[in-house]
Amino acid sequence: MKRLFTLLAFILLTTFAFGQAQKIISFKSMGHNDDEPIFGMSGAISFYFKITPQYEMNGSKLVLFIEPSQALIREKSYINLFIGTKPVYSGRLTKDSIQQIKINLSRADVPADNYLKMQVKTALTITDDQCRDLDNPAMWVKVKNYSYLSLTKSNKNFFTNINISNCFDTKTAIVYNSNPTLHDLKAVAWAYARLKKTQQRNIGVYQIDQLPDTVRNYIMVGAINTLPEAQRSLIKVSPQSNQGLLYLNKSVTTVTDTITNMINVNGKFVPTRAVSQEVVPSEVLFVTGGDDAGYEKTITALGNMNVLNSTFGDYLLINKAQNTFFKTIDENRSKLTFKQIGGVSDFLSGIGSLKSAFNFKNSDFSFTPKEVEIRVVANYSALNPGDRGFFNIYLNGLLLSSEKLDASGKLNTSVTINRYQHHKYNTLECEFRFYPNAGNCKNSFTNFFAELDVDKSYLESKNPFITSDLSFYQYPEAFNRGTTRIVVSKPYAKYAAGAMGEIIYELNNNINANNFPEFSYSDELTSTDLKKNNVIALLSKDDQMFKNGEFPDAPIKFDKNFRLYNTDNNSVVYSLSDTTSNGLAQIFYGRSNNATLVLTATGKHLAEAFLAASKSITEQLSTLSSNVCISDVNNNKYLFNINKSSDNLEYIDTKSALTRFWDNYNLYILLGILVLILLSFLYIRSRVQKSQELFND
Repeated sequence: MKRLFTLLAFILLTTFAFGQAQKIISFKSMGHNDDEPIFGMSGAISFYFKITPQYEMNGSKLVLFIEPSQALIREKSYINLFIGTKPVYSGRLTKDSIQQIKINLSRADVPADNYLKMQVKTALTITDDQCRDLDNPAMWVKVKNYSYLSLTKSNKNFFTNINISNCFDTKTAIVYNSNPTLHDLKAVAWAYARLKKTQQRNIGVYQIDQLPDTVRNYIMVGAINTLPEAQRSLIKVSPQSNQGLLYLNKSVTTVTDTITNMINVNGKFVPTRAVSQEVVPSEVLFVTGGDDAGYEKTITALGNMNVLNSTFGDYLLINKAQNTFFKTIDENRSKLTFKQIGGVSDFLSGIGSLKSAFNFKNSDFSFTPKEVEIRVVANYSALNPGDRGFFNIYLNGLLLSSEKLDASGKLNTSVTINRYQHHKYNTLECEFRFYPNAGNCKNSFTNFFAELDVDKSYLESKNPFITSDLSFYQYPEAFNRGTTRIVVSKPYAKYAAGAMGEIIYELNNNINANNFPEFSYSDELTSTDLKKNNVIALLSKDDQMFKNGEFPDAPIKFDKNFRLYNTDNNSVVYSLSDTTSNGLAQIFYGRSNNATLVLTATGKHLAEAFLAASKSITEQLSTLSSNVCISDVNNNKYLFNINKSSDNLEYIDTKSALTRFWDNYNLYILLGILVLILLSFLYIRSRVQKSQELFND
């Protein structure tokens, strides 16, 4: 009987934990690595958090930590919080150095798109004189990055709420067979790109025999007959020949974990850890098929967002799949409206600086732009006599233009920027700056308003950026035209999966994603194939493509040992014989002027080296002309511009044995000669002294 009661008690406790466990998710873990400042007398900032289906909003909390400027008058400064458009909190700043605000959340706070929108608005005071406070730099508060959401894990509806359309937000890894096929690599790449679109920051890519026990929500790829028995047994639907399958297996398991809470200790919030045991869901999404033909259909569907977002069940049998994007005149993407790049019409009102920000990438255009026209169309309230108003355009923090506002209330202005002013990733800010007549300042704080027309405002690329040599500045848009083929050395295929995912993501990380490369092994390609396609190759340094001279215009020839020098001090920066795991990327035009990118990995950690190289070339690089990038697994990176006349590249194997001996030992030889000269001098001097002594005697 005691055993029965013990068992019942355990079941009750487990059920309670299963339904009511809390999950602490900090702002930092959701991408806000730094504290978020709010400037100005009437400032505002918005946060958007994706709420995945396993969380129940009833019983959840939002906990904010606010750090105000020391110069503020606390009794006359206010913090206002909005969830969506609904006000939920307004209050004065307290005397605490860090102020804590707790808000209870409900299901009504999250709309149908599953994003929790939270906005913080301020009304700050420093001097009791609003006109003097207007541009005071001490007007700020900061939202600390250890603010957090305390979400209730509602596993009671786990089996009914989770489906293929919404399961990607919780996946953290992709798993593939130990000896992957080209189909497996392609599946990993498209799954990786799909996960990265959910803003997953660290996506694990594992061979099945290296999967950590702590990874419970992942994507498993592979034709059904190649999956290990333990994974294959989780699939309860059998695809037929020539049929693809997406299958979501759901289960629950009990795990022991640590949680971190912020505790107020003598006015300071310090993190404390506690051990908890909870029942957690486990999800495995299988990307598979009855055979290779069916498997390929599933991979094709994986690249189609419309299919994935509309699959509300636990499995999808695929008999036909295609990704067909019809080209239109507008699809050459030379002209982008602010709405296309994610802009929304913000109604701006108040006094001082009123800003709207927009982000765009070079790859949003169909080619790297040489010049970009920024056209802004807006309406604003007419200025009264004595008022001062300006409209300013900033790009990446630099002021591009300033125009005086007038009584018309209409704005239609433009500025053209050149290739030195815009980067691979850009932030465009449009600012209305309004100052009322000085004698009427206190009565004019809400008189001014403005609104940008995001449909009529646009960015237009005037000329393509064309050079005789490709650079990373032109990646990935250099691969937008024509067919792209991803090539891999067969012995290195299992190490290249993660890097392929980064490449697929970048090729489609724009407002019109439609780049579906073909995958091939390097020994299957002919010279004709290399001429007909854009090529992205992930190769070993000993691949026959190098030895056969398939890349005659590559900045670096891998069939020879080489060194790269720093031209400033002539020191060796990189040598091919290094034992450190390095990834090397080089971009150039192929034989028929086709875009070519070659990635190579050396050392013991090949997968990490490939991945480091693929990530490094997508970053905001500091130069417009780098065509060679070397990165290691420790996030160190070097950029080079190498052409036929470069003096920072040296091939070691082209030198004679005597020359190589001199290069390696010249310092020792010169030191030895110097020592011999010194000894000879001392010897001769001693002989001369002895001769003088004999002569004197």
